[in-house]
Amino acid sequence: MDKRTTLALLLMAALLMIYPAIFMRQESVQKSAPKTEAPASPGKAPEPAASATPAAPAVVASPPVKEAPAVPERTAVVETPLYRAVVASSGGQSPSWELRYRGQKPMVARGALTSKGLIVARPGQPARPIALTLSSEKVALGPGTPSGELVLTGEDGYGLRVTETRRFHVDSYVVDHHIKVENRHAMAQSADVLMTWTAPVEPPKEPERFQGQYPTRIVRMAGGYVHREVLAKTAEFSGQGQWIGLESEWYLTALIPRSPGIQLSETKVTEAKADAPKPLELSQVGLRVALASLKPGQSWEGQAQSYIGPKEYSRLKALGIGLEKSIYFGGFPLPMEYGGLPMEWLAVPILWLMHRFYEYTYNYGIAIILLTVITKVLFFPLTIKSMTSMRAMQALQPQINSLRSKYKSDPQRLQRETMALYRAHKVNPLGGCLPMVVQIPIFYALYVALSVSVEIQNAPFICFGRAFGVDLWICDLAAQDPTYILPILMGVSMFIQQKMTPVMGDPRQAKMMLFMPVIFTFMFLNLPAGLVLYWTLSNVLQIAQQKYMERMSSKAEKAPVRAAKKA
Repeated sequence: MDKRTTLALLLMAALLMIYPAIFMRQESVQKSAPKTEAPASPGKAPEPAASATPAAPAVVASPPVKEAPAVPERTAVVETPLYRAVVASSGGQSPSWELRYRGQKPMVARGALTSKGLIVARPGQPARPIALTLSSEKVALGPGTPSGELVLTGEDGYGLRVTETRRFHVDSYVVDHHIKVENRHAMAQSADVLMTWTAPVEPPKEPERFQGQYPTRIVRMAGGYVHREVLAKTAEFSGQGQWIGLESEWYLTALIPRSPGIQLSETKVTEAKADAPKPLELSQVGLRVALASLKPGQSWEGQAQSYIGPKEYSRLKALGIGLEKSIYFGGFPLPMEYGGLPMEWLAVPILWLMHRFYEYTYNYGIAIILLTVITKVLFFPLTIKSMTSMRAMQALQPQINSLRSKYKSDPQRLQRETMALYRAHKVNPLGGCLPMVVQIPIFYALYVALSVSVEIQNAPFICFGRAFGVDLWICDLAAQDPTYILPILMGVSMFIQQKMTPVMGDPRQAKMMLFMPVIFTFMFLNLPAGLVLYWTLSNVLQIAQQKYMERMSSKAEKAPVRAAKKA
């Protein structure tokens, strides 16, 4: 294998390992607060108008404090085939939200993702949740009950009566929220009503109970563009948009405004803990309704939705609000005036094909195998071209070495004579590498598709159970192979492939290249088993293709000899 092939392999490995970390798009912190948008420069996504966290207008004086009716602390349980949730009477918070998705997955956990429910904020006063009464203690959905409602009603200490109706669905992670705010006081009022979720800026010390449990980023869609930032870089934002949420690589908690006047809100807050030496710093996202002046007897009503669940592309896209953009596929950067090449164009069809295979095989491991086979079949003509070019280069290697010895003191003459030799024999020196370079975007798209696919979490391939706390063998395609059998097989297959590849350069370089399988084996030890399965099978198919080509080449070489003997 020559230096160009080596470089192509190293570039591919660099793309697979470090590309998302380097080119992960992060939104810069916006400090200004204009109400209008400046014209966007070519190739750059316009940033929606942002402002600091708005305070309600101070022109309306706050009414005197009026004690809210005492409400006993109660909870309601919501049971659906997709999740089990608990709703508390204190603001309608959700102290527990457990997904039933490839196992039990507690989305809400102490010190991690937390629901703050409905909060009322007034100028100069701390925000506080509203004590609510619950219309029921249990909402159970099933085949005969496709949807159900839970009504929460309460008052704050200033005469605002808040009613929230939550509608749950048997086959969806979406919850519909209908909010009504009435001014039951004798004077006009101004206040902000918020529905929020929070997550700590620093990740909890307790290990995750499932992969992707703790949110790592804030993501929002405003002005038709998606903006991401890590929790540590939480900015102040308030403005119109399609949705906002807290996300990990595989799970999403999003809030979606469905009525005019509901704004997205992002801020950083602190929360004092009795058992903590210092206040806890939190990233808070939510929906904000600014009631500038609500007259006596007047009311405001609005609609919103929340999504708490896995980032399944088809499920998110079906909502029709661009929530599928929360899945980050990455992309190859291009000059600013040309934008970028999103991997979504390639990764989404690959995901679609993998899911179609799963519908017939009921095993994502077999779906990955079929996907790999189709990929190798499609690129087989390029593989033939690459191997033919390598063999032609190998045949010219003695003459190239002779030229190197003859013109070692004249590099320019050596280059001219070498290129003349290539032209005389109609050999393209890049023919062995160009097919591989063409395949790099496809390989990277496959890598991304398998990396972001939440569907392969807890999906077994060949699972014999557990022994001494260890899975036997691949019981979760999203996790590493606990037995390390698959990475070792990948290294062995890569070594065999290296030995079969024609040697075109210095034999000493070929010996050094034999260390590449060892390096790749260690790189793949902790990667998801689904990715290692794809790479291992790809190597095996490459070996089979090389064997086939060697056999066909041998037959072609022996054909004239056989014809001469017959003659």
